[in-house]
Amino acid sequence: MRLQLGYIDIKDVQFGSETKVEKGVLYVNKEEMLEKLSGDNRLSSIDIDLARPGEEVRITPVKDVIQPRVKVDGPGGVFPGVISKVGTVGSGRTHALRGANVVTAGKIVGFQEGLIDMTGPGADYSPFSKSVNIVVVCEPVEGLKQHQHEEAVRLAGLKAAVYLGEAARNVEPDEVKVYETKPLLEQVDEYKDLPRVAYVYMLQSQGLLHDTYVYGVDAKQIIPTLIYPTEVMDGAIVSGNCVSACDKNTTYHHMNNPIIEDLYSRHGKDINFVGVVITNENVFLADKERSSNMTAKLIRFLGVDGVIISEEGFGNPDTDLIMNCKKIEAEGIKTVIVTDEYAGRDGASQSLADADAKADAVVTAGNANEIIVLPPMKKVIGHIEYADVIAGGFSGSLRKDGSIEAELQIITGSTNELGYSKLSAKTY
Repeated sequence: MRLQLGYIDIKDVQFGSETKVEKGVLYVNKEEMLEKLSGDNRLSSIDIDLARPGEEVRITPVKDVIQPRVKVDGPGGVFPGVISKVGTVGSGRTHALRGANVVTAGKIVGFQEGLIDMTGPGADYSPFSKSVNIVVVCEPVEGLKQHQHEEAVRLAGLKAAVYLGEAARNVEPDEVKVYETKPLLEQVDEYKDLPRVAYVYMLQSQGLLHDTYVYGVDAKQIIPTLIYPTEVMDGAIVSGNCVSACDKNTTYHHMNNPIIEDLYSRHGKDINFVGVVITNENVFLADKERSSNMTAKLIRFLGVDGVIISEEGFGNPDTDLIMNCKKIEAEGIKTVIVTDEYAGRDGASQSLADADAKADAVVTAGNANEIIVLPPMKKVIGHIEYADVIAGGFSGSLRKDGSIEAELQIITGSTNELGYSKLSAKTY
């Protein structure tokens, strides 16, 4: 598959009479956008607000972050199986608004949600403090069940991204990047003298409010399978989970997976990037065994020399991570795992809930238990009162002056396990 991604750089966002992109500014017709998002009787109200880098703004509780996109040419559509019809994506041309994101917020769905500070120390830990954010604040009707609340907000966010993405359809991109993965035998033969590398992409799927969707299907209903990396980059995978904000893969992360990006950057130079295996994270031991067995089998089938494995979440998924690692290593294939750590506030506790001697090449995205103090902000979009109950917060986290003392776990994207952050660590 060959995908062209055209990036239109956005430096500011403003409300206006027409939704359009002009000279690096995204203008949003608020009334028209609200009309496009209306009609879901599970939501009592929807509002739209703006947050720019450097402003004294705090967004919380954050549910998802989505990059606006539009399919300009080729099969499929944006967010297939969810917003568009189920067509195979990953080829043709797609335009993206780079530097502008949709952020969904509103009353809390599940306690594992987070916050984004647009300035101050918290801003240094979240990549989304650097983008201009169109915040869609969704409030549920009384008595709405959690899974219905999550679905309603998820759909509103994806619809918002599609609406804004249309503004990029006829705009000349600032940059066009081309990504291509050929059918397996052609791919292997093209760079047959280079080490063959694949990527095992673990998707959070541990039940209610811990879901990821692949072409609209809940990942807990899939078995491990091969997928073109360009399909991932073209919106085939969307987030539907409320795992801890620090290491949650938002829909933005899936669309801009840095591991896939980096593997492509080295493809044909010092490695042959042959493809991606997606697998789920499970609750029960039998399901973990099944998925890890099949993942190792698929990797062996690809005939690769090395594999990168990324995790989403922590604790229970650590077992899936280590199972994947040791079973692939048992096939004689080298692995590198990408994770983060929950090593206690002093960093002295065991970092992962599971371990194995085969997991001897590890990239860490930092310790999510580290404490940080976030100063008060002049403006809060959403609901600040949940700071004490969001994962990473605790009783007394929210101080009387509006400042927050909490673990890094509370900040959206702070220890993302795809490496889309600034934190890491090394051994000496």
